[in-house]
Amino acid sequence: MLSLFFIRLGRDWENNYSAIPSFGALPVSVPGCVDGWFAVHNRFGKMDMEQILNPAIQYARNGFPVSELIAYYMNASANRLMKYKGFSETYMPNGKMPKKGDIFKNAYLANTLEKIAKGGRDAFYKGDIAKTIAKYMKEQGGFLSYDDLASHKSEWVDPVSINYRGYDIWELPPNGQGTAALQMLNILEEYNIAQMGFGSSDYLHTFIEAKKLAFEDRAKYYCDPDFSKIPLKKLISKEYALERKALIDPNKSAKSYPAGELEQGNTIYLTVADKEGNMVSLIQSNYRGMGSGMTPDSLGFVLQDRGELFSLEEGHANVFEPGKRPFHTIIPAFITKDGKPYVSFGLMGGAMQPQGHAQIVVNLIDFKMNLQEAGDAARIRHDGSSQPTGGKMTDGGWVNLESGISYQSIRVSSPEIA
Repeated sequence: MLSLFFIRLGRDWENNYSAIPSFGALPVSVPGCVDGWFAVHNRFGKMDMEQILNPAIQYARNGFPVSELIAYYMNASANRLMKYKGFSETYMPNGKMPKKGDIFKNAYLANTLEKIAKGGRDAFYKGDIAKTIAKYMKEQGGFLSYDDLASHKSEWVDPVSINYRGYDIWELPPNGQGTAALQMLNILEEYNIAQMGFGSSDYLHTFIEAKKLAFEDRAKYYCDPDFSKIPLKKLISKEYALERKALIDPNKSAKSYPAGELEQGNTIYLTVADKEGNMVSLIQSNYRGMGSGMTPDSLGFVLQDRGELFSLEEGHANVFEPGKRPFHTIIPAFITKDGKPYVSFGLMGGAMQPQGHAQIVVNLIDFKMNLQEAGDAARIRHDGSSQPTGGKMTDGGWVNLESGISYQSIRVSSPEIA
């Protein structure tokens, strides 16, 4: 199980920012994606990397028809990113973003991928590509350096899991947010969810309050484990779930919850399985939209802006520090049953990811949906929780519901706010 982004910031800065900017040079951290590819390939791969990357190289060089959704998001990013050097040259041929049905080519990216295919991961982190990135970032006032890239390495981590009604749910630990899905499921396991029924007012209320509770701990404790001792065992314990469940009022929606007091301390998703029983759950992301806007000269890609997910609050577990990984949202996942693979799954969408993971598990196990139904079912999304970047929920947040949940359930599940 791998998120394929292991991010490290190499420098500190002294500016009067209340938060890390969303775009530009400052939120950029070391892109770990390429090293992640090679780490997985070295451990499990059989084909050579030139063969693996060749289809992507051909699409980049010869072009592909832009779909309606990709055209929408590319055009939505254009106005805020076109001011950055290299962006328009790479993504806006003839001075405008491609529209639906246009053939989009990116020869710069094809050249970069060819260098990586032939030269391996060092071609990206220690060769001309790294030198180009470092030079560009210095010109743009950033702090990402050649040494930061050259010293980067991926890490293999052990996933964390809980058992939910006989099924083992596997997630990545912090600095990611997969633990939040496990905390939510532990709380939900204390209720007869199947009896409540999918889309019922009782289920909506219970799920949303469980999410609020888990996200308070997410805001307080989830960070780079190399810098803070995270009480992970306690966070995903059944005993702790009982303590947290006691805070839920079945008749009132809470404006705020305390985090537990514990001793211590542009996204894509894909999954694939082969005939030998191997499963891959993989997620990659530039974070906000198309990323930071930082488009190094003639390389064909935008650098991610994951550094925005640090806190600047002094003493916070997720506070910005050199060499530290920010809180991370991308979380691939597995379900196993009796020690055997059952489901590989994940989704896109920032804070929606642990909420979506929990709903997939509940849909499959409690509501007995098949896999297609579980993915198609109307979803619940609660926003406004306390955040690892700072900020505290005081008003209970707000809920977004997809069509398919009855209006009657929505009306009944809008209890008085405590």
